Amino acid sequence: MAAQKRVLLLCGDYTEDYEVMVPFQALLAYGLSVDAVCPGKKAGDVCRTAIHDSFGHQTYSESRGHNFALNASFDEVDATKYDGLVIPGGRAPEYLAMNESVIDLVKKFKDSKKPIASICHGQLILAAATVTKGRKCTGIPAVKPALVAAGAHWVEPDSMAFCTSDGNLITGTTYKGHPEFIRLFIKALGAKISGSGKRILFLCGDYMEDYEVMVPFQSLQALECHVDAVCPGKKAGDSCPTAVHDFEGDQTYSEKPGHNFTLTADFEGVDASSYDGLVIPGGRAPEYLALNDKVIQLVKEFMGSAKPVASICHGQQILAAADVLKGKKCTAYPAVKLNVVLAGATWLVPEPISRCFTDGNLVTGAAWPGHPEFVAQFMVLLGLSVSF
Repeated sequence: MAAQKRVLLLCGDYTEDYEVMVPFQALLAYGLSVDAVCPGKKAGDVCRTAIHDSFGHQTYSESRGHNFALNASFDEVDATKYDGLVIPGGRAPEYLAMNESVIDLVKKFKDSKKPIASICHGQLILAAATVTKGRKCTGIPAVKPALVAAGAHWVEPDSMAFCTSDGNLITGTTYKGHPEFIRLFIKALGAKISGSGKRILFLCGDYMEDYEVMVPFQSLQALECHVDAVCPGKKAGDSCPTAVHDFEGDQTYSEKPGHNFTLTADFEGVDASSYDGLVIPGGRAPEYLALNDKVIQLVKEFMGSAKPVASICHGQQILAAADVLKGKKCTAYPAVKLNVVLAGATWLVPEPISRCFTDGNLVTGAAWPGHPEFVAQFMVLLGLSVSF
């Protein structure tokens, strides 16, 4: 058996929320080991993140995101122990690019010719470390002057999802391009994707949890699956506002506005028979989606045909309303235990909160910290795998 691939994720305060968490949890779900570090911080510390949205204006908007927990200490990093490096964007790179320890670390990856994937403003660090000299790369347009001055061959992005690669260097414009960005990176590490081409439906609603829709959505897209997101009363191209639910020491989770999530298909006319699996994100959306007859019928069709269904956090409120939990073993966010038990299911304690469980065709999780298990278990049911 090949040794587990190890990846280093270079973080900082006010890194872009999606750009740190999506690759972090996606890579873990695929079976890689990922260490997230930040200069001046150690394992267990957190980095604050920033939500960058509203692309299309003269610049993006910014608001507070989740707190991202680090799992390794920067001062203990040995570049020789890792197979690749990921650099998220946001506002962190502009000060990380001035940190000599960061630059020395990035140069070690460059000199060893290991895969480096950098997105958005992360390329400022690459420029400071002379990684981009003579190399083809892209980024959010605002970093173009720095990259050109650093000797890069700038590739103009035709959209905010644009990515490009030059040998071991992968660069992306924004988190909208994560599926290709992550796919290029794992393939540079030697990945082989099996079972791609699955068609998966996401059942969305206003104020679903930000991570709980985007992380599994882009993780599955990166594995070359066709993923559709629908919402009652909306059509392809419309968006759903999301909610950032975080755990900050209060009696319940805190809530802040998240990104706007763009839907990819019309809810009206959705045919369950044309999809291989269903994902139900949590957040506040499920409490009202559970009252929608068409939503309930759709869920019944997936469960009745024994197709893979993955539901997380408050998403189990919809499963309970659809009367599909009788005899099942499942978990959920602890506050949803009542719904699960009254629906006839056997309650499985999510201890720790990242625990997820599979019972037959159903995967359930308690909250977004469990995404690596949640996505990995859903992949098994779908017949998807990543090998090296």
